Amino acid sequence: MKYSVIYADPPWEFRNKKTGGSGQSGSEAQYSVMSVSEVCALNVRAISANDSFLFLWWVASQPGEALRVVSSWGFRLCTMTGFSWIKKTITGKDAFGMGFYTRQQQEHVLIARRGIPAVLSHSVRQNVRARVREHSRKPDEVRGRIIELCGDVPRLEMFARPPVPDGWDVWGNAVNNSVEIMGVTKTAVVRKIRKKTLRT
Repeated sequence: MKYSVIYADPPWEFRNKKTGGSGQSGSEAQYSVMSVSEVCALNVRAISANDSFLFLWWVASQPGEALRVVSSWGFRLCTMTGFSWIKKTITGKDAFGMGFYTRQQQEHVLIARRGIPAVLSHSVRQNVRARVREHSRKPDEVRGRIIELCGDVPRLEMFARPPVPDGWDVWGNAVNNSVEIMGVTKTAVVRKIRKKTLRT
């Protein structure tokens, strides 16, 4: 299977432990993480159609790492802010995030392409206003906007977590994989386990 859409939310390993890489609130306290080299090593090229899109969640303090992944997976950057998640609390107020300078209230999805994939709709909005849920779980609405943008094409969500979305193939250690992606051994993926329930 060759996918026209790759949607990925890698379990990024933070360079600076104070930005979420240690302690009970950080990523490594919630799920296993992967180094940039491990993410880059995944052979996404082999499962991507000649004309395809990549939608990649990235960490604002680590744009260079995101661009390394884009290049390693065989894509070319279109925009760093294809989608912007404006975070809301459970009461609907603006979230109060972390940050060394300003409090970060948004996360972004970059869009990259391989070849010349078709854009079905030019009416898709960038901003997604949605409440924060479990640690690092992204808004379901983003998937719908991707379909609106690209059409009902073969699509894969990498690093997926339950429940499996209708119409999507999935890959990750928390779901039954629809496809095999070579490049990282099981040992490498789970070497930093902090929880029994894994996400990568």
